[in-house]
Amino acid sequence: MASEFSDAFLREAERHAAWGAVQLETLTEFLPDAPWTADLQACAYRQGGLELRVGVLGTYDTSERSWMWGWANPGLRGTEVAALAQTVGRYGQEHGIPELTAEMLDLSGFPDPGHAAETLAFTGMGVSGAPGYIGAPAGPATRVYFLPDDPQVPRAVLEPVTLPRVLLTGTQLIGHSAELVVGGCFDHYGVPHHRDGDRIVAELPGGARCTVTFDEAGRIAKVEGDIRP
Repeated sequence: MASEFSDAFLREAERHAAWGAVQLETLTEFLPDAPWTADLQACAYRQGGLELRVGVLGTYDTSERSWMWGWANPGLRGTEVAALAQTVGRYGQEHGIPELTAEMLDLSGFPDPGHAAETLAFTGMGVSGAPGYIGAPAGPATRVYFLPDDPQVPRAVLEPVTLPRVLLTGTQLIGHSAELVVGGCFDHYGVPHHRDGDRIVAELPGGARCTVTFDEAGRIAKVEGDIRP
């Protein structure tokens, strides 16, 4: 059994760490604090008075400590509600990421299997470009993960004044490659950037410039530039 993720998976996860963390905060603030129901055939998720179109990304069995992708679920395979999960599987095939192509993943060897499941959900969100993911208990030993597929969900925007915090927070989520966190964040928001020695220099909206410098260990040493609101 595996006890850690592959390098290919971790590199992919890092690309989404910074913007994904902010987007999850945005989604959490948007969702009402209320019980939920779902109609999988209709791709509908309801929480309080809110109804969203969703797809099923995957499920986590808390007793077996195993993950199953939505596209691999026998009851969902080939259905519309598994379409977003299928895009994750195809991406995994195209980019050689084994965790995204295996129908089931045994997470029992991980130090924290539940956290490993959340990392899979987080990365699936990033690969699909979904505005977050929703994890909810679906039985005594099952947790289901939905991907919103609805324009009602607000998309987090790049805020220059909060960018240093966003980048530093992102590097703490996976802890594999700070450079991928920074580059992935700028890629997601369509911000032009380039590598200049030990720095990444980005041209922010409005003409501002941001320079992210890395130390010898590859960690963010400083974020500086004209990042005033």
